Amino acid sequence: MMRDITTGHIMADWKPEYAAGWGREQLMMRHNLHRSELFTNEALAKLLEAVERQDYHVNTRSSGADGPKRRREGEFGGLSGMELIDAVQKGDIWINLRAPQKANSAYGDLLEDIFREFEMRVPGLKTYRHIMTILISSPNVYVPYHADVPGQMLWQIRGKKRVWVYPAEPPYLPQPAIEKLILGELHETDMPYSEALDNGANVYDLEPGYMLYWPLNLPHRVENMDCLNVSITTEHYTNDIRTSYAVHYANGMLRKAGFSNLKHQEGGPVALAKTGLAAAVKFSGLHRKAEKPYMIDFKVDPSAPSSVSDITPYEVRK
Repeated sequence: MMRDITTGHIMADWKPEYAAGWGREQLMMRHNLHRSELFTNEALAKLLEAVERQDYHVNTRSSGADGPKRRREGEFGGLSGMELIDAVQKGDIWINLRAPQKANSAYGDLLEDIFREFEMRVPGLKTYRHIMTILISSPNVYVPYHADVPGQMLWQIRGKKRVWVYPAEPPYLPQPAIEKLILGELHETDMPYSEALDNGANVYDLEPGYMLYWPLNLPHRVENMDCLNVSITTEHYTNDIRTSYAVHYANGMLRKAGFSNLKHQEGGPVALAKTGLAAAVKFSGLHRKAEKPYMIDFKVDPSAPSSVSDITPYEVRK
């Protein structure tokens, strides 16, 4: 059912300064999504049972007895949705549902409502390529230091988490790092991090009914408090974001060809030329992102320590 966005169904306390700061400032705002029936245990359990294999990731930080903790990929292991939620509640795992609208169109309707309301409230804002990811994560799970390529927002639905947001400039985000990220040569969570960077971060404590928006490519990291967390991320593009992407892409290709002292233009003839170069390279197929195989080596098991049971490894390609 279409919602009446003129009454502010999504955002709870919109202020004029939010529109003025869009694209330039970090904004913590209130929302109403935590009241939605789409995020109850019952609704999430049905969603977990309906998603196709290529549309979810389940991860853990646990390792074998002889090594440090590392990120691992797993599978649901035939569990029911409620069993999966129980496993997350008492384990050390997190589930990413990348395209929930494929299993239930109501999530797609909600996603479009979100951006329709922002476009109504921010003069001149036009967005496209919208993506929603639902995150269901265990107490005390953390997301390492990373940056995202598209525009990004983080919405807290249940539980509490702390978020550190850093400037999108050296030393927090070296220009070659974002270029490699866009070229597919660097995983978003493989960016170099040290605790000294925290001195330049803004820190936010998110509770249900609060969300964060930050300008493009700002690095960030997240730590769950000692409770089950349900949150969503939304991604989007604008023409300015598309131009920024193309300039970074072209700079990355030029750097690989031996050029240095490359600047990131936000507009003008040089940015236009680099956009053309990026389009030409992508169209020609001279540079293709490598298809990333995921090694699945555990299944979710509520009866096991950390809700993780090792299985014979196998590959999944997405």
